[in-house]
Amino acid sequence: MTVSPVFSALLAVGALLSAGCLQQTAQAQNAEAAGSASVPSETAQPGSTEPPTQETAVIDHDVIAIDGQTVSLSSYRGQVMLIVNTASECGFTPQLGGLQELHQRFSERGFSVLGFPCNDFGGQEPGTREEIQTFCNSQFGVSFPLFDKVTITGGSPSPLYETLQNQTSDGISGAVRWNFTKFLVDTEGRVVARFEPNVTPDSPELVAAIEALLPR
Repeated sequence: MTVSPVFSALLAVGALLSAGCLQQTAQAQNAEAAGSASVPSETAQPGSTEPPTQETAVIDHDVIAIDGQTVSLSSYRGQVMLIVNTASECGFTPQLGGLQELHQRFSERGFSVLGFPCNDFGGQEPGTREEIQTFCNSQFGVSFPLFDKVTITGGSPSPLYETLQNQTSDGISGAVRWNFTKFLVDTEGRVVARFEPNVTPDSPELVAAIEALLPR
């Protein structure tokens, strides 16, 4: 996990948790569900704990919702967001259920999960908007906002992911390596933490990080 110094002290306990068991479980799930596709070794690392040197807001971006409507992320100002690149055919796909539980648990306190389907990693999100929405709703009861597919890899990532990967704080920035990488955004639109795919939605470190940003 990579955190901003704004609330790193609140996460000291969670930061001591080992990601080893979660890594082994998640990689096994991915291998089973994705066949020949495998999680890159970089994906399974918990990440650097070096203090960030800069922060860039993401809420000035406009994105396309799963229904085709343009949405300004500025409409989420004042809320805590967890931005996740999702996929329907990945070993980590069951995390959709955990993300829905997080969304339900904290939404009344000003929190939202934002799901951005992506087909860049193992071709594990091949469906149309309608197919993706139907799958997420029917299999996991997803009610958190879903958006149109984004491009993350290559020379022309979607603008939001250009910001997340290249214009965020030292230690948080860097290439997304696999599905279900999670970026935690504070109420001012600053990315304050990054969690790799092996960190599950119910992990104590992620839950603690969210709660540290929410009003008491």
